[in-house]
Amino acid sequence: MSRVKRYFFTGFFIILPVFMTVYFVWAIVRFVDSVWGKLINLYLLKHYGFQIPGLGFIIAIFTIFLVGFIATNILGRKFFRFFENLFLRFPIIGQIYGPAKQIVDSFISKDKPAFRKVVMVEYPSKGIWSIGFLTNDSFDEANRKAGEDLLHIFIATTPSPFTGFLILVPRKDVKILDMSIEMGVKLIVSGGIVKP
Repeated sequence: MSRVKRYFFTGFFIILPVFMTVYFVWAIVRFVDSVWGKLINLYLLKHYGFQIPGLGFIIAIFTIFLVGFIATNILGRKFFRFFENLFLRFPIIGQIYGPAKQIVDSFISKDKPAFRKVVMVEYPSKGIWSIGFLTNDSFDEANRKAGEDLLHIFIATTPSPFTGFLILVPRKDVKILDMSIEMGVKLIVSGGIVKP
């Protein structure tokens, strides 16, 4: 029975990331296709009697490249900055867009990456160690009220390292590991199966 269990869990953990990746990509393709391709395909069907599957996805990819091309020149940057400022002035949209942009910027920034170091902290209780990512120094008010120098530690969840929770840990209790961020992400995604 233990051998059957081992085969099942080994197979499960091999298939899970493949399934998640395929499902995630397929969900994006379907969403983009339904938004971009729906109107054009309705027009084509009505006037020419055919549809082009995946047309919305092709248009979305082209749009992304076009936006990237425009945004890389000086006039394009000014144009997008103007619309970004306009976007941020709307009450609800601005409150969602602002933080979302900061998060995305932190993940793609080479100068200031979202995850700085892979760390080990005693969490959720003494004697139990969790792997996390150092994201920042703590803010002054938290340091003052705790009476200690705190660090922001992001404890990621398996199998997605981009979901989890933030804990503030005294600097002296944080063990910095000699491991790359990529290896730390692999360790968490695999649930500890992939060892550094």
